[in-house]
Amino acid sequence: MATEANAFAQLDEQPIRRFHLLTLLTTGMGVFTDGYDLSSIGVVLPLVLASFGIDRISGLQSGALAGSALVGAAVGALLFGALAQRGRKRFYGFDVGLMAIAAASQILAPDLWSLIAIRFVLGIGIGADYVLSPTIMAEHANRADRGKQVVFGFGVFWCVGALVSALVLLGLQATGVSPDLQWRIVLGAGAVPALSVLYLRRRMPETARFLARLAGDGQTARDVIAGITGRPIETAPIADRRAWQEVFSQHARKIFCAALLWLLYDIIIYASVLFGPSVIAARIGLTPVAFQLVSYGLFIIPGTLVGVALIDRLGRKLLLVWGFTLGAGSLALFALFQHVAAGNALLGLCLFGLYNVTLSAGPGAVAGSGLLGVELSPTRVRSIAQSITVVGGRIGASISAFLIPLLLGITGVTGLIYILAVVSLIGAMLTFSVIPEGKRRSLEEINGDSDAKISLARAAAE
Repeated sequence: MATEANAFAQLDEQPIRRFHLLTLLTTGMGVFTDGYDLSSIGVVLPLVLASFGIDRISGLQSGALAGSALVGAAVGALLFGALAQRGRKRFYGFDVGLMAIAAASQILAPDLWSLIAIRFVLGIGIGADYVLSPTIMAEHANRADRGKQVVFGFGVFWCVGALVSALVLLGLQATGVSPDLQWRIVLGAGAVPALSVLYLRRRMPETARFLARLAGDGQTARDVIAGITGRPIETAPIADRRAWQEVFSQHARKIFCAALLWLLYDIIIYASVLFGPSVIAARIGLTPVAFQLVSYGLFIIPGTLVGVALIDRLGRKLLLVWGFTLGAGSLALFALFQHVAAGNALLGLCLFGLYNVTLSAGPGAVAGSGLLGVELSPTRVRSIAQSITVVGGRIGASISAFLIPLLLGITGVTGLIYILAVVSLIGAMLTFSVIPEGKRRSLEEINGDSDAKISLARAAAE
């Protein structure tokens, strides 16, 4: 049982029901779309360039194409993080609707810069979904299974979306579709999973935590809880009328540390782009598309599933510390044996797999799934906190895209991999010293925003 009673105890103690599974599908398919849309551009990039008659892409064009969706995601996260303070459900559906329109618009892109602009808009929808989906999933979940629900709904669905983008391209190539149509269909197909859950998202109930704490509608919150659990509650939870700036300042240290951990994870995971295709794929005769299938199918998705299985058993903190530590070790091994691995593709693939599995099961499952942002912030500021952690991840991805190629020219491959190993160790130390454990604890217990404590704070302010 939870160590501190709270008004949402029935939600916290409720076992997984049909509602939770439907919520998982409804939120997860949007995240599937995120993974598909962000990964699909990588597998079709050569086709895009050939279609537009570009023999050699400039640094500006490459950076803009790779970064437009990332910048858009940061903008979307900040915008919808603020909007979600006025309602989670109110804006749920706008995110996938925007993604569907932008994804379909890519089919008609007449040139590279038009495609870049469209992908910026696509990124806004993705950033919105990065905020809304984990927040809604966590606020509806029970305390015992919250970790696995968020990690499966975000981490696994995202990876499967990335995998499917490569499968769609392979299918089109097998049917003899022209290269110009191949990339347009692959990118445009991102509209299909987005539209598939639009109706379900608009039908999903508002979260009881938002209704009670932010909207001040305790009676409707009681109705939502009764609808999910099948049992009425006697006392309606109270509203949290504290100034959001005051609440945020009390939890800012944890929130920014969660953002920093996502940033560090995204910097490190980019190493797979660095030495995966260049050192391993070509040596074992795999195309970039085939290598993406191998990476996600054999390493990243299984690693994330390990995280799903362990996160509510071992806990967030232990998974993060060991994931970052073992990730650093696997990177150091790759640096030590890279020359041997260059002549032995199987060894290189094993080292690459170890690196991906450990990082996916640890920081990928915890920090990269958005779980820390929603767990380490009270309902009063949760969507704002989540937007900050999302932006942290987008900054990390952007640093990787622009800084790693520069460092590569200065340090070489070996030096760069050692730097990434040190970054991974920093993530382990930061987790150990700052991040509290959220395993099997209610959101209110983690953040000290039970009815009793909110009442005390309000009485003290008066």
